[in-house]
Amino acid sequence: MSEILPEPVWRAREAAHRTRVAAWTEPHLRRRAGNEAHPVIDFLFTYYSHRPARLLRWHPGPGVVLAGEAARERLAWRGYVETSDGVTLDPAEFTDARRRTAEFVRALLLATAGREPRLACFGLHEWAMVYRLGPEQVRHSARRLRLGSAGTDQVVETQSIRCSHYDAYRFFTADAVPLNTLRPTREEQVANEQPGCLHVGMDLYKWAYKLDPFVPSELIADCFALAAEIREMDMRASPYDLAELGYAPIRVETPAGRAEYAAMQAEFARRGAPLRRRLVDVCDALLARSGGPDRAD
Repeated sequence: MSEILPEPVWRAREAAHRTRVAAWTEPHLRRRAGNEAHPVIDFLFTYYSHRPARLLRWHPGPGVVLAGEAARERLAWRGYVETSDGVTLDPAEFTDARRRTAEFVRALLLATAGREPRLACFGLHEWAMVYRLGPEQVRHSARRLRLGSAGTDQVVETQSIRCSHYDAYRFFTADAVPLNTLRPTREEQVANEQPGCLHVGMDLYKWAYKLDPFVPSELIADCFALAAEIREMDMRASPYDLAELGYAPIRVETPAGRAEYAAMQAEFARRGAPLRRRLVDVCDALLARSGGPDRAD
């Protein structure tokens, strides 16, 4: 049975979502118009493929009907259909390809949730991405390295690199690759990912928008908000000097810095768990509505 939202109710939710998301999208769009870049926050709009305009759009999610004449405006958007009660997501748009995506996302998230967080990587993936590179070759070349090139290389060479996330590992320099104790691959992603990984926490945003518009926009925004905080921590622990932007370093080259990093990592793993569960629940609802088996993990 569908939930019917009166127009004042869904209009209020839509406005609240747009206001919340605009706090992130508007500064990014201003920077982009001025040909400027922010080395921390803009990552969420450049590495991830969800456009600001799509993030701003509010969708109620599956099983919700929007009542009122204004809802008919959504018929110009792909993915909506009119019923006798109002406008709702078109089940026909949940294609076989989307179903396969939902099945993969569900399997990945459940596998990740079933593992204990591992908290000993200390964010050294960012250091491995600049290992033995010249100053002009590093990704954020406008920002100096806190310890300089030689000091950064020494950290990589004297610490144990334990990156389990393929999409971080694939950006390691050629010289850093053999220093990693693991060899993550795309094919083994479901088997490797664990909730302590900062990139796994950020990727909750990716798995949410991959199923847009079939994921409630509030959930996508919640995942984005967590990703923004994680990204800040990720770059504070990086080798870059971002003090002039207001980011105090987490000095993972020291025992105290590593302890600080692990504590924050554990907290983000805790906060990511309910978002992961909510995404699994959405996948279950979508798969059930598309005629799949009833799943109760």
